[in-house]
Amino acid sequence: MIRWILWTGFIFLILFTLMRLGLFLFFSKQGNTFGNLTNAFFLGLRFDLRTISIILLVMLLLGSLPWIHPFKSKGGKRFWTILLSVIVFLLLFLFVVDFAHYAYLVQRLNASVLNYLEDAGISLNMVWQSYPVIRLVLGLLLATWMIMWLIRLAYRRVRNKPSAADKKTRIISSVVTFLVLGFFVFGRFNQYPLRWSDAFALGNDYKANLALNPFESFFNTLKFRNKYDEKKVKSLYPVIAQYYQLPVSDSVLNYTRLVSPRPGSLTSKPNIVLVICESFSGYKSSMWGNPLNTTPFFDSMSRQGLFFDHCFTPTYGTARGIWATITGTPDVEMPKTASRNPGAVDQHSIINDFSGYEKLYFLGGSASWANVRGLLTNNITGLKLYEGEDFKSPTIDVWGISDKNLFLESNKILGQQEKPFFAVIQTADNHRPYTIPKEDQEEFKKVDFPLDSLRKYGFESIDELNAFRYTDFCYRKFIEAARQEKYFNNTVFVFIGDHGIPGNAGKMFPQSWTEQRLTAMHVPLLFYNPSLIAPRRSNMICSQLDVLPTIAGLSNISYNNTTLGKDLLDSTSRAFAFIFDPDLNMSGVVKGDYFYRRQIKTGKEELFSVVNNNKPAKDAATDSSMHEMRNLTEALHETAKYLLLNNKKNH
Repeated sequence: MIRWILWTGFIFLILFTLMRLGLFLFFSKQGNTFGNLTNAFFLGLRFDLRTISIILLVMLLLGSLPWIHPFKSKGGKRFWTILLSVIVFLLLFLFVVDFAHYAYLVQRLNASVLNYLEDAGISLNMVWQSYPVIRLVLGLLLATWMIMWLIRLAYRRVRNKPSAADKKTRIISSVVTFLVLGFFVFGRFNQYPLRWSDAFALGNDYKANLALNPFESFFNTLKFRNKYDEKKVKSLYPVIAQYYQLPVSDSVLNYTRLVSPRPGSLTSKPNIVLVICESFSGYKSSMWGNPLNTTPFFDSMSRQGLFFDHCFTPTYGTARGIWATITGTPDVEMPKTASRNPGAVDQHSIINDFSGYEKLYFLGGSASWANVRGLLTNNITGLKLYEGEDFKSPTIDVWGISDKNLFLESNKILGQQEKPFFAVIQTADNHRPYTIPKEDQEEFKKVDFPLDSLRKYGFESIDELNAFRYTDFCYRKFIEAARQEKYFNNTVFVFIGDHGIPGNAGKMFPQSWTEQRLTAMHVPLLFYNPSLIAPRRSNMICSQLDVLPTIAGLSNISYNNTTLGKDLLDSTSRAFAFIFDPDLNMSGVVKGDYFYRRQIKTGKEELFSVVNNNKPAKDAATDSSMHEMRNLTEALHETAKYLLLNNKKNH
């Protein structure tokens, strides 16, 4: 039995190793070569041995029971054939899901994927439309049969060469096998076991992802939960007060600022159209000189408007991006999103301070996704919510109607408004399954580039590139249509990405943007109307959290700011952006020339340059910057956890 268990473990080890090699061969290596990845492969081997050893220990313990012993019991062989078939199928299934997850998010499978189960219908439709599901299932069944054939072959060979060992030798063998497998589960000669977070000690996120396997990343991230410590929040309040000009108090947490209209704001009571742009990643676009010239129209708009080229979303994901934009609080909920937390559904939003304005929200699909409807309708007074079924245009995929038709139908509704309005339009087409409607394929011309050019400039496929270009086409169609309406001249159009896309920015940005996943949070932020706003490109580091305070500051209104956004046009505002990565269990801040981040669980901290590829110097100035950014990161993270449950609107 022990010989057969070890043979089974060897077969599993070959499978796990091939899966890791597949990840290396078929996905972007982000500038890494095989030669400098030996430490990642070795650590990955240790993670694989741990997972496999857990399975083998179960086999050893269960197989020792006489009635299901694989070689002594009549039903034992059948039991193990069925059980191992299920285990092999599940292993392969998780690897397939892991590959799809990595292709989508450049991140190994983790507990955040469970968020999609809460919107299972939409998620399954997206998977069905994006992937060859039937072929994948058939492939899984075939691969399961092949691996089980190898396991049965090992079984027959062991059975045909029975052991002549006596009882004492068999007991010693079992104990030694148990101890060896137990050591592999522990993972090292040390006081502490091998940990999931050890992958990130390799100093490179790609190496960390390569070292991990889906079982380590998924089951370990199940343990993370978001809880705030009020004593800690109070102790860090003076740091927040310093950056947000709050009154300092030892006993009261008060984040409310009543902000009066400031000089230079627009006195015409402008309409607001806020466009939340799906996956609008900076390095993939034309505004930063991507040679594939994917967004020429938006680039031309950015030259005519107020464009912030160092804007970051606090975290990754559409639901988190919507939350941050509407509430001004980073979504630091783990592993779920704040919109799915019933305790956080009551939130104050600056949108309500636009008194006398109609409030409208447009999206081409369903607002049921991630309970976004609850966030919007529960917190924006008098909101008129338009979803896919409210439009005349046909549904094209799981995300609803096309962005072009969403813009055009929204524009018609806006053109009929008699009062000033604050409208939000949420796009979706720049997303798998990358659908481009047939009705647009004659006017919108697809392009083709060699795969090596696509990879060099941040794209994984030609479908992704053309979908990205199609969003630019939709922005153009929207602005052209809006120019024909009376509301255009007195409307501020604001465009912000809901999040970026993790991936290889190549030489277009410093290495830290790729290796530390800043590409996943870097997005354009544009305030546009040539007749109202003077053109300017700003390098100020800013955040998605700052969108609503800046819009309110432009609009000459008094408003209550209760969270962590700031008016970017207020000369007293401090320039920084909070970053939270629930997948890596890290938080940090971009400020000045640096990106500081800290592992929440282990406390390991790192500092990277965001302006060049040089390592930060180890001197007094750098130490001072790191100390300041450490305090700011901790203060922002703890305050965000507190505000998720304590930013209630006025009833």
